[in-house]
Amino acid sequence: MKVTSVRIHAAGGPEVLQLESHDLPDPGQGEVTIRHTAIGFNFQDIYTRSGLYPAPLPSGLGTEAAGVVEKIGPGVTDFKVGDRVCYASGPILGACSSARNYPVARLLHSPDFMKDDEIAAILLKGMTVEYLMERCYPVKAGQHVLMHAAAGGVGLLAGQWGKSMGAHMIGVAGGAEKVALAKANGYEHCIDRKEEDIAARVKEITGGKGVPVVYDSVGKDSFDASLNSLMPRGYFVSFGTTTGAPPPVAAGTLQKMGSLYFTRPTLVTYTASTQELRDSAAAVFAMFKKGALKLSINQRYALGDVAKAHADLENGRTTGSSVLIPG
Repeated sequence: MKVTSVRIHAAGGPEVLQLESHDLPDPGQGEVTIRHTAIGFNFQDIYTRSGLYPAPLPSGLGTEAAGVVEKIGPGVTDFKVGDRVCYASGPILGACSSARNYPVARLLHSPDFMKDDEIAAILLKGMTVEYLMERCYPVKAGQHVLMHAAAGGVGLLAGQWGKSMGAHMIGVAGGAEKVALAKANGYEHCIDRKEEDIAARVKEITGGKGVPVVYDSVGKDSFDASLNSLMPRGYFVSFGTTTGAPPPVAAGTLQKMGSLYFTRPTLVTYTASTQELRDSAAAVFAMFKKGALKLSINQRYALGDVAKAHADLENGRTTGSSVLIPG
């Protein structure tokens, strides 16, 4: 079976992305062959391409996709040819391809009430929101919650998820258009980081108290604002580095600023077991089915335009979710 895959042979900018054609072997023990119909595109793909997330080179790219089972490997009983399936968050790179082999221990059945592009756009981001807001720091009704990058793929889902929980969502976005988008997706308040002092506005919104939790995917540029927005014993949840890694966190700083907590979680850890993965995905699908989550697939790219997709996301030219469509 001939497939087309995105490969990198060296870390770098979008120019290192290459489309390569190769033969796909039959699926091995506990694997199926999946023909992809939609591929999720996330900032972690940029981290891998740039070398921030080291990968053995040469390497494939991407961890999230939806598609159809084409072949069954030995020992597979839970899936059959023709099944609609999906996956996210590993275990191996290679979602940016027209087809691939994948272990069924990390594979999910696609819900019949969702289209493949919807699944590819929401699964990884939705599971990220689920573990952040339900398990890493369990948000409670009535709490104020600060979310950076509120107009991004994770941010828009987080605004809706938090609103459905009864939280008072405070977003941070760059520019009037992104602020308006965030407010249309569950945020009671959205701070324009280009025009406003984030921590000062947070204190104003919360009556001087600060927030019990900050979810920060930005990294270096937002670090101080996040620290200064927290109430005593608040949680700083750092889960991304779009502007570079945050500075080291001194234990004394956490003490002096009010016995704060700092954590750097990953989806991989929170979906380490097959059951955790299935439970997290089921929660996302359930929220979508009941209408608590609406999708904003604002960019669609052909697989051959993957370099443009990377450049657009990296330079802040996207909103909501992006998907790649195999030819």
